[in-house]
Amino acid sequence: MDEVRWLSRDELALWQNFILAQQDLDRVISADLAGSELSHADYAVLVGLSEGNAAGIRVGRLREWIGWESSRLAHQLRRMESRGLVLRSRAEEDGRGTVVTITDEGRARIEAAAPGHVGTVRASFLDLMDADEQAVLTRVFERVAQAITPDRPPLSGLS
Repeated sequence: MDEVRWLSRDELALWQNFILAQQDLDRVISADLAGSELSHADYAVLVGLSEGNAAGIRVGRLREWIGWESSRLAHQLRRMESRGLVLRSRAEEDGRGTVVTITDEGRARIEAAAPGHVGTVRASFLDLMDADEQAVLTRVFERVAQAITPDRPPLSGLS
């Protein structure tokens, strides 16, 4: 049996601060988005869709980009479709896949929410670091994501 590599005080402090920061950021962002009647999950989906082309995005590609399980995305898309934020349809090129497109209502909601959301992200995260620190965190989070999900495509857009 391998010996456990317990966390040092510094490692534990780093881990705990990461967890607390993640929870605090989620809380602040969710509160910010509530004014536009969007959940954090709604916003994540709408960002992915607004980055794509007018023809929509295959559900599988959207799932990869967001990093969610298929069932979570399917439930979220059903809720959003019932609220008129997205439309789902069969892929025209092969008829097998499902394509999701953002509706005019979905686009209006994300466009209304985006300035406040970006302000919150800047004030609560990005502006707390200089460019070098941002670059280090980018590399670290890319490495973590790659270690956990090696087949996930890089976040270079959805096209």
